[in-house]
Amino acid sequence: MQQPGFWDNPEKAAEVVAELKSVKALIDPVEKVCERAEELAVLHGLAESENDQETKNEVDQALNELAAQTDRLELIILLAGPNDKGNCYFSIHAGAGGTESCDWAAMLLRMYLRYFERAGFNPQEMDRTDGEETGIRSISLLVKGAYAYGYLACEIGVHRLVRISPFDSQHRRHTSFASVDVLPELEDVNIEIRDEDIDMSFDRSSGPGGQHVNKTSSAVRLLHKPTGIVVRCQNERSQYKNRSEAMKMLKAKLYRLEEQKRDAVLAKLYGAKGEIAWGNQIRSYFLQPYQLVKDHRTDHEQTDPMAVLDGKLDEFIAAYLRHKVGKS
Repeated sequence: MQQPGFWDNPEKAAEVVAELKSVKALIDPVEKVCERAEELAVLHGLAESENDQETKNEVDQALNELAAQTDRLELIILLAGPNDKGNCYFSIHAGAGGTESCDWAAMLLRMYLRYFERAGFNPQEMDRTDGEETGIRSISLLVKGAYAYGYLACEIGVHRLVRISPFDSQHRRHTSFASVDVLPELEDVNIEIRDEDIDMSFDRSSGPGGQHVNKTSSAVRLLHKPTGIVVRCQNERSQYKNRSEAMKMLKAKLYRLEEQKRDAVLAKLYGAKGEIAWGNQIRSYFLQPYQLVKDHRTDHEQTDPMAVLDGKLDEFIAAYLRHKVGKS
C-alpha cells in the first residue's frame, strides 16, 4: 500500500485494503491476547513473590476477562472455510402462515439488523417485497464485514415463531415460519453463463414513494433457464448497475449449486432447509405459553427471547460453530 501509484487503480486498491482488513481482523486479536497473557504472567509472578493477595485477586479477574476474549478468538479460528472471511448475500423469506409469517419475517429482519450493528457489519438492501397487509414477503441484503459469511451462514434454515397473534381478534396462539438463506459474495469465480440461458426483465423498484428508483424501470430480474434460479436487484438507480449486482448474485447461487454436486455434506446442510413450514425449523422462538428460544441443531437455549430478538445471537452462532467442528 505504500508503493507509489497504489491508488492509481481504485478498484484494485480497494481489494487490497479489504484483504488487509480481513487479515488484521484475525491477527490483531491474537496479538492482543498474547500481550495481555504475558502481562498477567509477570503480574502474577510479582504477586506470588510478595504475597500480595489484592493483586492476585486482580489477576484472577483479568484472567476471566482474558478467557472470554480467547473464546471469541476461537470462533474466528473456526471460520476456516474458503469464503468465511468475506461478505455475503443475506435473504429472508416469509413461509407458511400468510400475514403472520410476513410479520415474523419483518421481526427477523429487525433482529438481524440489530445483530449486524453489534457485529460491525454494513447491510445494503438489494431487493424487497412487502407483505400484502403488513411485514415483508422477502428481502435480500448485501452484508459487508470481516467474516460476515462465516458467521451468518450459521443462520441458514427455517425459523419458527410461536406467539399469541396480534392479528387474531380471539387472541389464539399461532405458529409462523420464515427462512434465512446466505450466499458468499464471489468476486472472481469461474462460472460461465451464456446469454441465451438468461431471461432478463425490468420493472419499477418497490419501496417508499417519491424515490428516484420508483420513477424508472430500474429493477432487474434474471431467470437462469437451465436451473430455474431467479434473482432480482433494485437497489441501484440504473439498470446497468442492478444487472451487474444481479449477475453476481446469480453466479453465487450457481457456484453453490456446483459445490453441492461435489460436496454431499454441503448439499445436506442446504437441503435441510427444505419447505418453509413445520418440521424443517432449525430454531424455535416461543413467546407463548412460555419464554424460550431453542436451536434444534445444538440444543442451545435462551430463556430471554426478547434479548435474542433484539440481536443477541452470539451464543447461538458460537454454539453452532463448535457443533459443526464436533461433527466433522
